[in-house]
Amino acid sequence: MRASRVVLLVFLAGLAVGLAFAAARIGASWEASRERQVALDPFYAAPDPLPTQLGTIIRIEPLGIEVAGGSAQRMLYVSERPDGTRAVSGGMLFLPDAPAPAGGRPIVAWEHGTLGMGEACVPSRSSNPIGDMTTFLPLMLEQGWIVVATDYVGLGTPGPNQYLIAQSEVRDVVNAVRAARSIAEAKAGDRYATFGHSQGGHASIWTGHLGPEYAPELTLVGVAAAAPALDLPAIASAQWDTAVGWVIGSDLIESWPTYYPDLPVDSILTAQGADAGSRLATECIVESGLEATAREAFGDQFFAGDPQASPAWKQALRDQTPSAPPPAMPVFIAQGTADQVVLAWPNAIVAQDWCEAGSNLSMLWMGDVNHQDAAHVAGPSAFQWIYERFAGMPVTNTCSLPLPVDPVDPD
Repeated sequence: MRASRVVLLVFLAGLAVGLAFAAARIGASWEASRERQVALDPFYAAPDPLPTQLGTIIRIEPLGIEVAGGSAQRMLYVSERPDGTRAVSGGMLFLPDAPAPAGGRPIVAWEHGTLGMGEACVPSRSSNPIGDMTTFLPLMLEQGWIVVATDYVGLGTPGPNQYLIAQSEVRDVVNAVRAARSIAEAKAGDRYATFGHSQGGHASIWTGHLGPEYAPELTLVGVAAAAPALDLPAIASAQWDTAVGWVIGSDLIESWPTYYPDLPVDSILTAQGADAGSRLATECIVESGLEATAREAFGDQFFAGDPQASPAWKQALRDQTPSAPPPAMPVFIAQGTADQVVLAWPNAIVAQDWCEAGSNLSMLWMGDVNHQDAAHVAGPSAFQWIYERFAGMPVTNTCSLPLPVDPVDPD
């Protein structure tokens, strides 16, 4: 046998063993995840009937992790859908060890980004529940703040989940704050701030619009966001034929018709998109992202074209794009210039428009920061900005500063 054939056979044998080993590890990991979710299912089961009081905590238990400066708990609480129907959301509650001030502890509501709709993707059900929170959570607990983090209704709990629907997101955020206030030992005050990433940034900014009216008993001191999904039409135009279109598109297709029942679906999808959309939506972001990247490399598209070619989708995307926050609502936005998901130039235009409308905006441009790392990098700056809001300090408005990217020609 020629030496080259021997080398080839040895290589193929080694490759087969490696693939078998990798498959076994993936299978074992999947089985461990499945067992974890089955064990957690009873905690997330909704009682019948549901309590009518918004923010009522149905169940609470230790989250099973250590956090510096406080304790971590998993909770199930009462929220509501936009039509007023009561629903349950999971979430996390972090209580500080530091003593409470005389007026009660301030509350920060954290809103996570797109993670996938599967149960194992949900933060409070995940094996890594605070992955995006590590740079700011210890700082906030050290200050004596309560941190509460919604999963959103329909993620890990009975659905539907209404992804990127402001009227749903804001209710889940505010009712998580109400849940924290319902715990006597938390000693929570009535002041809160929000901080979110990506989809969570969309939720955070929209809370600045809708939160004060929805919860007049609370005082919202400011809203912060890292790489927020703000200009949804611009995102759709830029990403509909990319891997991002597969990941975000599958979530949109699964959730938006539950809020906009007249939206067409089949007519805006390719055959591949229609076939894979529901399955991709239930996968976590890493798995769906890998498949989406592979499909993009082979030329597959999720959408048949820009969904805004449909008047109904065009209007829905506009409806879910926040306008300029009122001047009385301080806003902090951190945006990476290397972001390939929420691109920098559309958010630069948003910042420019909001400044012209009189918004009280603090903009942090993070050079060479991608989408995945935005919350991690922005965390300490967001903490400092929120600290200043709770302290009643003047806002450092950045509207007079030049934009670091050209909103007309980003290249």
